[in-house]
Amino acid sequence: MLRLSFNGIACMSVLMRALVLLLLTASLSGCGYNAIQQKEEGVKAGWSEVLNQYQRRADLIPNLVRTVQGYAQQERQVLTEVTNARARVGQIQVNADDEASLKRFQQAQGELGSALSRLLVVSENYPQLKSDQSFRDLQVQLEGTENRITVARGRYIQTVQDYNTYIRSFPQVITAKIFGYQPKPNFSVENEAQISRAPQVDFGNQQAPQQQPPQQQPPQQQLPQQQPPQQQLPQQQPQPAQ
Repeated sequence: MLRLSFNGIACMSVLMRALVLLLLTASLSGCGYNAIQQKEEGVKAGWSEVLNQYQRRADLIPNLVRTVQGYAQQERQVLTEVTNARARVGQIQVNADDEASLKRFQQAQGELGSALSRLLVVSENYPQLKSDQSFRDLQVQLEGTENRITVARGRYIQTVQDYNTYIRSFPQVITAKIFGYQPKPNFSVENEAQISRAPQVDFGNQQAPQQQPPQQQPPQQQLPQQQPPQQQLPQQQPQPAQ
């Protein structure tokens, strides 16, 4: 009898624990715990895509520098700027959850983008380089990568904004504080239009400047032609009558 009573108490204890766990799960779902987890996973996936696209651009740079160097060795300053900017990007250990680290990463990527733009502008001075098929292929790949970077950055910015807004809303804010979910830093954009517009890197299709028609000279006034002086015939003297 005592053994049955003990077994009954043990079963009731297990049932109570299961019931408490079920109620806790339902409570957490109602307070947005599952949604917070999903949104955080979305932020992580978006950040991974941003890193992948930036790395893709960095991988194109060595071939681009070698190709340009083959035609424009005298442009050492611009080539060095691109190489050094790429090296600085590679040295940064970025943490997307740390605002200062994210800011340094964004600044380094911006400097690399500016150096690449200057390099491509310089390439306009070398027609043989512009006609090189390898260089043109790299331009196309770089332009596509810049577009993908812009798309990935824009999506990440929106995802972080959505996550931060959600965990600051009630009652999710309580759940976020209990489980240690913090707002995440985001890319700073001075001009919001930059999110949806990729930098232009293709300089192969620029239109030649239009030639202005020659200005018409006003008609010159013709001076009246001077008539040559007429020679006067000598007057005949009348002959005396015979």
